[in-house]
Amino acid sequence: MFKWLYPGMRVKRWVFLCWFGIVLCSMGFVLVITEPQKTSGSLIVLLGVASVAISIRKIIKSVVAVLLPQREGELVNIIFQKRYLERGPKIVAIGGGSGLSVLLHGLKELTSNITAVVTVADDGGSSGRLRSQFNMPPPGDIRNCLVALADAEPLMSDLFQFRFQESGELEGHNFGNLFILAMLKVTGDFEKAIRESSKILAIRGRVVPATLKKISLVAQHKDGSRTEGESNITKVKSPIERVYLRPDGCGATQDALTAIAEADAIVIGPGSLYTSVLPNLLIEDLADAIAISTAPKIYICNVMTQPHETDNFTAFDHVNVIIEHTRPDILSHVLVNSGDISESVLKKYAKEEAFPVDGNAARMRMLGYQVIEQNIATSGDVIRHNPRRVTKIISEIIQSHKKRSAEPRKKAKVNFARTAD
Repeated sequence: MFKWLYPGMRVKRWVFLCWFGIVLCSMGFVLVITEPQKTSGSLIVLLGVASVAISIRKIIKSVVAVLLPQREGELVNIIFQKRYLERGPKIVAIGGGSGLSVLLHGLKELTSNITAVVTVADDGGSSGRLRSQFNMPPPGDIRNCLVALADAEPLMSDLFQFRFQESGELEGHNFGNLFILAMLKVTGDFEKAIRESSKILAIRGRVVPATLKKISLVAQHKDGSRTEGESNITKVKSPIERVYLRPDGCGATQDALTAIAEADAIVIGPGSLYTSVLPNLLIEDLADAIAISTAPKIYICNVMTQPHETDNFTAFDHVNVIIEHTRPDILSHVLVNSGDISESVLKKYAKEEAFPVDGNAARMRMLGYQVIEQNIATSGDVIRHNPRRVTKIISEIIQSHKKRSAEPRKKAKVNFARTAD
C-alpha cells in the first residue's frame, strides 16, 4: 500500500485532493446545518464535491495511462466498452468468409457478449497450405473474425492482415495465419492459441472453431459427379445437389455448444451458402443445439447470387437448401435485402454472372418464418451487408422476443394472484 506514496506515481496529489474535498464537504454540511441562512456552507460543499470529482477522474486517468498508454484519451470509450457493452445481449454468429467478419463489425458496437462460431472447412490459399503442412485447422476465417472484433490499435489489425507478396517460402502467406500457427506451437492447443491471440488483439467477444476435427467439404452435383475440397467446389459449373462433410460424425466444440445454449440470438450468415454457412450446420450436434434453442434464429440471406454455387437462387431457395440439409426449426427469422443497387454495380456483377437475390417472402412466410425485408446492403466497388443496419434489426428482434417471452410470465403472475385472492 505504501508504494502508492512513492515519488513519480502521479497519484499522491490526487489522493490528497480527494481527502481535502471530503473534509470540505464535511465542513460545508456542518455550516449548512448550523447556519442555514448563510450560503457559505453550500459553496464549501460544492467546492468539496468538485475536488473529489476531479481527483477521482485524475486517479483513474493516471492508472489508465500506465495500463493502456496509447488509449489515455479514450477513458469514456474504455468504460463504455467494459460496463455498457458487457451488459449487452448474448449473440452467437455462425458462418465464415468475409460475410461473417463484416457482420461482426456491427455487432461489436451493440455488445461484447459475442461468440463467432467459424467454419474450418477452408482448404485454399494460405490457410490450406498451413492446414496441409502442419495438420492444423485452417486459421484464415478465424483470423478475419479476430481482426473484425479487435479493439487494438489499427496498426495491430493491419499487421494481422498483412500478406507476403515476395516470391519464396512466405509468398501468399498471411502474417495473422503464421501468428496463430506459432501460438499453436507454443501452447500446444488450437483453441488456446485462439484465446491467446484474442487477448493480444483485445477483441470484444470471442472466436471459436465449429469443430476441431480435420474435415473436408464434399459436393455432389446434379450431373452425378463429386467435388472434394471447399476451394474446388465453386470451380465446377455443374449445379450443386447436396454437400456433406468427410469424415462423418465430427462433433462441435464445447465452447460453441455452450454459447448456443446461452444465446439471446443466433445469427447464421451472411456468407457463401454451400461453402461458408452449411459446413457449420452439417455438424450434427451443433445443428441440434441451434434447433432446440428458444432464442431467435436469424438467417441473413446473401444480397447477390454466387456463380456456380447459387445461380438463379431466390431467398426461398437459400432457406430451402438449409432446411433440406438440416431441419426446419433451425431458423425462425429470415433477413432479406429490399434496397436498390446502382446500375453500374449491377453491370459489374453481371459480367461475373452474379445477380440480386429475389426475396420471394410469401413462400417463406408460408413455412412459418418471420421475414424482414429492408435495405441492408451497401454498394461501393463491391456489395456488402451494412453492418450497422443489420445489427439494428437484430437488436429489435431480440427486444421483441424478450417482450413476448415476458408476457406469459406476467399473465401467470396475475392469474396466480387472482387464484390466491
